[in-house]
Amino acid sequence: MTDATSPFAQTVTPVAHDLGNFEVRRAVPSARCRMVGPFVFVDEFGPARLDPGHGMDVRPHPHIGLATVTYLFDGAIDHRDSLGNHATIRPGAVNLMTAGRGIVHSERTPPAERVTGLDLFGMQTWLALPERLEETDPAFESVGAGDLPVIEDGGTRARVIMGSLWGRSAPTTCHAETIYADIALGAGGHIPLDADAEERAVMLVAGEASADGEPLALYALHVLQPGRAMTLASGSGARVMLLGGESMGPRRVWWNFVSSRMERIEQAKEDWQAGRFPLVPGDEKEFIPIPEKPQTVSYP
Repeated sequence: MTDATSPFAQTVTPVAHDLGNFEVRRAVPSARCRMVGPFVFVDEFGPARLDPGHGMDVRPHPHIGLATVTYLFDGAIDHRDSLGNHATIRPGAVNLMTAGRGIVHSERTPPAERVTGLDLFGMQTWLALPERLEETDPAFESVGAGDLPVIEDGGTRARVIMGSLWGRSAPTTCHAETIYADIALGAGGHIPLDADAEERAVMLVAGEASADGEPLALYALHVLQPGRAMTLASGSGARVMLLGGESMGPRRVWWNFVSSRMERIEQAKEDWQAGRFPLVPGDEKEFIPIPEKPQTVSYP
């Protein structure tokens, strides 16, 4: 039973997956939390040091019915997709890839960083698309760190990645009402968390912090009580991700496919196995085969 006095409606401990060179922690989807606003998938990876000669290699794979959001604290990732886009994301920028009716992409360590080695630390999230946009045309946009608004107030510095926060709005496309922000709290820093969004959550990714005096556990996803304004604070300094937005209807998730209809996911499975998805220019030789039992499955 939820403690009504707590600022947290629930706390989700992520499941960790060791990928060899680095660890990925997945908080959503889980049995306890399938979505927070439009966020249907929340991964945090690193911090890790990739030695020279090593790197991240996520081979070409498909998506439908979602938008992927990649955001880095450290490192660099090369994105290529079946629309012909090639972009290197670096800390403070955001890559938004709208899958819609279908897209294929790969994510790899850039060649220069593969030679020298690099630190890797960041977030990848998926946003479910509103039902009316599930079959929209695929698209990609990369918004540089300098184009995202930064709000500074005393010992607090917040970068708005998507949506609006404290009167500042990011230029990143939002298909549904969304808030996503990177909040850095200095020693003794504190900020108000408004109750504007229908659903909100915070994740502590470094340091120590609390919400209305209740400590945040490192890497856990703390889903905040709806309709309750509260204060985020830190005694010694912290970095916290704020995410959420409008409540959406249930979504089916199977591997990299998201849809309000299970039959659409079955069609996507058949299309990938039959080679009906497009290739990724510049990364055509490899692909991830469809798994028998994917790690990411969520049925409402």
